[in-house]
Amino acid sequence: MNLLPQEKFETLGLSLPPAPQPLGIYKPYLVDGKYLYLSGHGPVRDDKSLIIGRIGDDMDIEEGKLAARQVGLTMLSTIVTNFGSLDKVKRVVKVLGMVNCNGDFLRHPYVINGCSELFAEVWGQENGIGVRSAVGMGSLPDNIPVEVEAVFELY
Repeated sequence: MNLLPQEKFETLGLSLPPAPQPLGIYKPYLVDGKYLYLSGHGPVRDDKSLIIGRIGDDMDIEEGKLAARQVGLTMLSTIVTNFGSLDKVKRVVKVLGMVNCNGDFLRHPYVINGCSELFAEVWGQENGIGVRSAVGMGSLPDNIPVEVEAVFELY
């Protein structure tokens, strides 16, 4: 039995945090033709607070990976809030993951796997995994550990 993305998400037993509102001059998403561009998202919790900390200083790699998964949930929330369902998305095209870490930290891709694994669970291996970059940053807004932006193809 093939489940639709929204149904797959519901079987995971996860909750979506509130979709964040812009804190600057930008759009949280933009549709151009069949492509959905999501602006950089941070790890928003269900109570609207942010996960804070720098990987390698304030949190370890596993906490960073969980923060990246939370960013993925925040992005899914933006999609559901604005489009009504994850079923509107055909596939993940590109993910850019930014990791707030100290200069000694070298495992940025492992951290961003937290987001990528979630997308693969929702859209499957074929459609949930797109091209990706994972990079380290000296800082991120409000000292969040991870920020992710992505491009999706819509139906």
